Amino acid sequence: MAELTHIKTTDAGASLLSNARTWAEFVKISHTVFALPFAIASMAVAARDQRGWPGWRTFLLIFAAMFCARTCAMAFNRIADRHFDRANPRTAGRHLPAGKISVPAAWTLCLAAAAGLVGVSYCINPLCFFLSPVALLVVCFYSLTKRFTDFTHVYLGVALALAPLGAWMAVKGNFQLFPAGYGWKTMQYSALLPLLLALAVVFWLVGFDIIYAMQDYEFDRQHGLHSLVVRWGVANALSASALAHMIMWGILAAFGILAGFRFSYYVGLVFILLCLAVEHWLARRRALGWVQHAFFRLNAVISVVFLVVTLIEIVLPFMRFRTLS
Repeated sequence: MAELTHIKTTDAGASLLSNARTWAEFVKISHTVFALPFAIASMAVAARDQRGWPGWRTFLLIFAAMFCARTCAMAFNRIADRHFDRANPRTAGRHLPAGKISVPAAWTLCLAAAAGLVGVSYCINPLCFFLSPVALLVVCFYSLTKRFTDFTHVYLGVALALAPLGAWMAVKGNFQLFPAGYGWKTMQYSALLPLLLALAVVFWLVGFDIIYAMQDYEFDRQHGLHSLVVRWGVANALSASALAHMIMWGILAAFGILAGFRFSYYVGLVFILLCLAVEHWLARRRALGWVQHAFFRLNAVISVVFLVVTLIEIVLPFMRFRTLS
């Protein structure tokens, strides 16, 4: 009898784990590695007077808000695109077309995550609470843009760019561009910093989403879906992607200067530049396997490296080697 109970418990645990994995894959939890590091970096810069740590409560609320926003956006994306996904051989195996998850269940998750974001924002501060419906509108609207504009990549960038802006407001409770006692030193506490991060994220997303869209070039053309790859062709779109990434890198350099960062940060920027170069070298090979490497692994490395060197500058000032003067 005890053995039978053990088997049932084991089966229930395995089933629960399998369901959790299914839902995690449905909303692409692994892709959180793109926006979350920029949100945490923005949080750390906003809390630089506390060595980058605003406290567990604020940190966990920021994390919960990110989780809810992403879950809502991804669930809505899968719902909105389910008919296109079913027709596309590359995406026909996704959860909704394959029947692994029902549409009502997906809507339940989407709406629950939306309510979760509003609730979490209420617990953060009034500014975040009042702006939470705007955030939901922005992150969900992206999923519809491929139907009417070639610049769908820009909308995706704007959606993810909300992460550093929201994290800053969660810590500060305001969005003050010019702090009291205006001067170069006080600009290290200016909301211009998360604005630069947000702009960098937009150009970063434009660059690598163009690379990702290469996979569906023929399908999108045949089904009237829009992207810069469809509008300009693969070669020209890849050139635009490289330009976007160069602009992103320049903005990150400007962010470091305004934040007063030193040697460690710029070592990280050099590494990020190398990752971008490898990404575009791989993308121009135009093999789908290489595209996946360029899209996910290298961009995950870029975001994590950026977070690490930012935290070094904020949290570990004894490692902030001075540049030669």
